[in-house]
Formats: sequence, structure tokens, C-alpha cells
Amino acid sequence: MSIVRDMSLAEYGRMKIAWVQDYMPALSAIRARFEKEKPFAGKKITMSIHMEAKTAYLALCLAAGGAEVHATGCNPLSTQDDVAAGLASMGVNVYCWHGATAEEYESHLIAALSCRPHLIIDDGGDLLDLLSGKCAELGENIIGGCEETTTGIHRLKARAAAGKLPFPMMNVNDAKCKHYYDNKYGTGQSVWDAIMHTTNLLVAGKTVVVAGYGYCGRGVAMRAKGMGANVIVTEIDPIKALEATMDGCRVMPMDDAASEGDIFVTTTGCKDVIVRRHMEKMKDNAFLSNAGHFNVEVNGDDLAALAVRVYPRRNEIMGYELADGRTLNLLAEGRLVNLASGNGHPAEIMDTSFAIQSLSLEYMLHNGANLEKNVHEVPKAIDDAVSLLKLEGNGLKIDTLTPEQKAYMSGWEV
Repeated sequence: MSIVRDMSLAEYGRMKIAWVQDYMPALSAIRARFEKEKPFAGKKITMSIHMEAKTAYLALCLAAGGAEVHATGCNPLSTQDDVAAGLASMGVNVYCWHGATAEEYESHLIAALSCRPHLIIDDGGDLLDLLSGKCAELGENIIGGCEETTTGIHRLKARAAAGKLPFPMMNVNDAKCKHYYDNKYGTGQSVWDAIMHTTNLLVAGKTVVVAGYGYCGRGVAMRAKGMGANVIVTEIDPIKALEATMDGCRVMPMDDAASEGDIFVTTTGCKDVIVRRHMEKMKDNAFLSNAGHFNVEVNGDDLAALAVRVYPRRNEIMGYELADGRTLNLLAEGRLVNLASGNGHPAEIMDTSFAIQSLSLEYMLHNGANLEKNVHEVPKAIDDAVSLLKLEGNGLKIDTLTPEQKAYMSGWEV
């Protein structure tokens, strides 16, 4: 039985799911095949992923393939209660609600695993953490699974290196159809959608500090520049730092950037990116936000310790007044701002990411028993198949090599 906040919200949740379906042609094409072939018949799938409309459509796609789907969130503030209710009303087992406490959040994860699934989809590694520890017995049937995000991949690889990964996992995050589009273009747009909606302030003319220049950071910086911001990038990787300078950004350590920024966006996946010594230098009314999976990049304890008063300023904006009269603004409790304060990535972007998820899970179903307990890359054939489905869904075509061209390209003497 589903555990959701309010089933009376189901109608609006179903409306939101129906809306995104129209903009996800690749996943819809896969769903049509799944409905015919039923590859997941007799199997149970547990998903821990941001509970919003695009995710709900992925769950329905897997259910159409014959699976018994159990879905929960992966972040207490990214769950949309209307979508959770809508999905539950459509036959998926759902266990989550917005603003869950740490104890409630874990109980929802455990409830989703209690079916003893055959396959999992994880986003950030919380399912895997439970299955590797206190809930190991709930993983007795698991063939394998997929991981959606950078933070989760870091956690998976650490477990694999220590020989403690209990079953094989697919690295969906690093599939080209995921990180090229989702991390860069999806994060780039959704972060600014959320920040602009939450603050109702201009981006143009402001100095934006982007911590990290991976694909997420590149997208955030690119969109900020496009809206007229002055962009500073902080990095630990010299190659990425050099790339940022060639993309027109200034590069400096956070110790130097702290006094210059009007808006800070962390995209590193690491902890303590912004700490007390940085906060002590910041301008009055600077905005602190995080686009990494966990709320550890902006050190909330340091911010609270500096404050003489903490008070709400707008929805999802908490003001921290310091002893000298300055106020620093923390968005979405330092959690994933684009989902905790917004609607997440656009449907057209998540179409490719969730198409990769669905085909990778099908691959794991058929091959997991023969794979090592390690982190496995998504096969190129799946990336290519999703790209072609997406192009076709957008009414686009590409060239192909003629036999003569293929012979030319492969005919060099070595």
C-alpha cells in the first residue's frame, strides 16, 4: 500500500505526468515496445529517484514492461506530493512525501525495498547504502541496478574498490546521452529556473560564482553568461579550470571569489565547498545555493554558527543575519536547488536520461547474472539507440557512411 501525503492531489499529479509525456518521445517509443514484449514480467523494481512528473513517467514505462514498481524519493525536498499521489493512483506503489524528516525518509526507502526487488534504480546511493548494511536481507533477489547521478557513482566506485559492492550496477550518469545533455543543458536551465523563480531577482549584471566545472558547472555557467552575468569559476582540476578561462569565465580560488559573488552555485559533489571563512567575506544579501546531490557543499552548521538571527525571507529562502548586520540567503536549505525549489530538468532533457535508464535496466535484467560485482559502463549500443530515438522523435535525420566511405575510413595501412 502506498504511503503518500494526500491522495486528493492525484488528479493534478496525473495532469502533470500527462503533460511531460508529450515531450518525451524516446521514452514513449521504448514504452510502446515494452508494452508488447513485457521484458520485466514477474520482476519487482525499486526506484529511489526525485519524485516528480518525469520520474513518474519512467515508473509507468517500467510498469508497462510488466514490472511491479515500487517508487520512493531520493531527496526529502524534491518530492512533489501531487505527483506522488497521481502515480500511486495509476498502479505504482509509492512511498514518499515532501519535507520528510530523516527518519521518515529512511522509512520510505525501506518500505520501497521491502518487496525484495529484482532490480533497482538509485539516485545518490541511498538504496545501495541500506542494501549494503542494515537492510542487506532485502537484497536477496537483486540481479543488479542502475545509478543516476555523479554523487552516487562516487559512492558506488568506493564500494567496488573496497570489494563491498553486493551486485553489479550500471553507471547511467556517465552515458553520453545522460551527462552531455542532462548534466549540462538540464542542470544549466533548471538551476536558473529555480533561482529566478525563488528570488524573483535579476541575473543580468550580477557576479555568479560557480563551484566546479564539470558538466553541471559548465551548464550553470553557460546559462548565467547568456543572461548577462559575470561568471567566476572555482575548480581543483587544472584542465577544467583552463577550459573555464577559454569559455570566458574568470577562475580563482573560493577564498578570493567569496568577496565578489552575488550568487553562489555549488556543483562539485564534495563537502565543505563554502565554509565559515568564505561566509565571513561575503557581500550583504549574497545568495548561497547548491546543485549537488547532498546538502553538504554549503556548510549549514557554519552558517548557523555565524548567525545572530535566522528567519524566513521567502519560500525556500532562509536569511542568516550576521553580527555585523550583513544577511546571507540560503536557498532550499542547501539542498538540490533545481528540484527542492523548482521542477527539475525540462522533460525533453529527461527523455534521453530516462530512456537510457530503461534500456540499461533491461540490459541488467538479461546480463546481470553474468556480470562482476562492479560498476559497469552503459554499452555504446544503448547510447546510440537512444540518440537515434531522440532524433527521430524530434523529426530529425542524420547522414550515414556509404560502403565506399566505410572502406576508405578502415582501409589505411598500418
